[in-house]
Amino acid sequence: MKPVCIIPARGSSKGIPRKNIRKIGGKPLIAYTIKKAKKSKIFSHVIVSTEDKGIALIAKRYGAEVPFMRPKYLATDSVTIDDVLVHAVKELFKMGYIFDIMVCRDCTVPFIRNIDIKKSINLLKRKKSNLVIGVYDQHLNPYYNIVEFTKTNNLKLCKKLAKRPTSRQKAPKVFQMNGLHTYDVKKFLYPERKARTEISKATPLEIPIETGIMIDTDFEFQLVKLIIENKHRIFTRLD
Repeated sequence: MKPVCIIPARGSSKGIPRKNIRKIGGKPLIAYTIKKAKKSKIFSHVIVSTEDKGIALIAKRYGAEVPFMRPKYLATDSVTIDDVLVHAVKELFKMGYIFDIMVCRDCTVPFIRNIDIKKSINLLKRKKSNLVIGVYDQHLNPYYNIVEFTKTNNLKLCKKLAKRPTSRQKAPKVFQMNGLHTYDVKKFLYPERKARTEISKATPLEIPIETGIMIDTDFEFQLVKLIIENKHRIFTRLD
């Protein structure tokens, strides 16, 4: 059976208001993820989970299914992605949808490649993992150039080694997670537990850095907008 794609998209985002449907190149941001998922032929269904009627209408317009509306209590800042996915999976099962793998795609990471989604599904099956998470090699490194304030408002490295690396390349490698999470549904749902997206038990899938750009700030939104609207090679070579 084919996997299901679930795209969480709440209407009450704080960092960039309404970012999920903010337009880039004449289309709402969420449209890029929906269209790519549909085009891939990987999924039996592309589902959007939202509490927002406007997002639901737009999602349907671009080919996604919105078979249920997410309760508003699952669209607050304190709600985890686990809460949202558990609700979505249980609702889909109640409606008769049949699937054993789900791919959670964050529409604020629009450049994820379909080839990497296929790799994540194959890796999940081969390793018999609970979860596969897309990651990329991160040049911002807590052992070398990521700092935090001390109590006296000075600076210190977030992670200190006995001897500071002389260059970033000599520091321990660190990776950025992004908007590609592929789950074994049965292992995700049972047994009931608080932390379902257990990073310590996840299998990493390394992807190219340019495909993992995540929109958390207006600067990143404008960067993605420039790439798409200028048809930069980063955008045009992504499937």
